[in-house]
Amino acid sequence: MQQECPIAVHFHNEVIGEYYADLIVENLIIVELKAVSEILPIHEVQLVNYLRATEIEVGLILNFGIKPQHKRKIFTNDLKPNLNL
Repeated sequence: MQQECPIAVHFHNEVIGEYYADLIVENLIIVELKAVSEILPIHEVQLVNYLRATEIEVGLILNFGIKPQHKRKIFTNDLKPNLNL
């Protein structure tokens, strides 16, 4: 398991920035940890962006706020035309 993992963001084959995923488990799952009142759409968009930028297909949001919640997102590699798999 890796913590605070940098994920390079590419645009036209150039690195234009980095995201930082909270956890990456066995290079198979991106886990985003939150402590908010509820999971918002912006949190889900953030996770999908992480999935889109990597070869990882499964992501989890774990919210430890007032009401614990979780969400799972899947973004399959066949939808990622910019990856050289």
